[in-house]
Amino acid sequence: MKLKGKIALVTGSAQGIGKSIAESLAKEGADVVISDVNMELANQTSEEIKKLGVRTLSIKMDVSSPDDVNSAVNEVVEKMGGIDILVNNAGITKDGLLIRMKDEEWNKVININLSSMFYTIKAIAPLMMKKRWGRIINIASIVGEMGNAGQSNYAAAKAGAIGLTKTTARELATRGITCNAVAPGFIDTAMTQKLSEEVRKKLSEQIPMNRLGSPEDVAKAVVFLCADADYMTGQVINVNGGMYM
Repeated sequence: MKLKGKIALVTGSAQGIGKSIAESLAKEGADVVISDVNMELANQTSEEIKKLGVRTLSIKMDVSSPDDVNSAVNEVVEKMGGIDILVNNAGITKDGLLIRMKDEEWNKVININLSSMFYTIKAIAPLMMKKRWGRIINIASIVGEMGNAGQSNYAAAKAGAIGLTKTTARELATRGITCNAVAPGFIDTAMTQKLSEEVRKKLSEQIPMNRLGSPEDVAKAVVFLCADADYMTGQVINVNGGMYM
């Protein structure tokens, strides 16, 4: 129970990797805020996590809207008492070759996957600064480090997340706040489960550990950075089975 008494906000946490992160933080004693646009799933996840004996709150938050972010943060502070841990996990994909990509496909992915991190950090950092303690984890991606054909918008957003992580780390280090990124490789989620067995097999063959990762693999890295990594900041933790080194 290394995080008992801490309050964690995880964006995009109604399902998938975000849900696994929220559950893992709760197992270490953290009270957890489930933030998502799908309130039906968010409420369901919140009720499941509550059974672990921690406080939970589910809130609807459009992370691409600074006004919505500020309003949601105020609600969390009012109902939970503060925010000690921020995990920026919310993200979408809108894939397509660069020369055919529509402006709205570029802008939507940049706004939800990158600008959202700026909005949440800007809103929550002052709360952490007052306490002189905070943990910010940005979920980046292997794609942000090595690129991927058909994902120029996603790769740019995730590479930007890494740059934002390092700058945030430098600016907030003296206030007792660390900021790190976790860069997952190919993870076995609903998104990758839609792929054909042949495509999944080819993906696995590119990974030295010969398997896709699990959401729990990513969650373990997040918990480590929150609970045990007091002297680590500005780092990118790769969770990819050796696919990118």
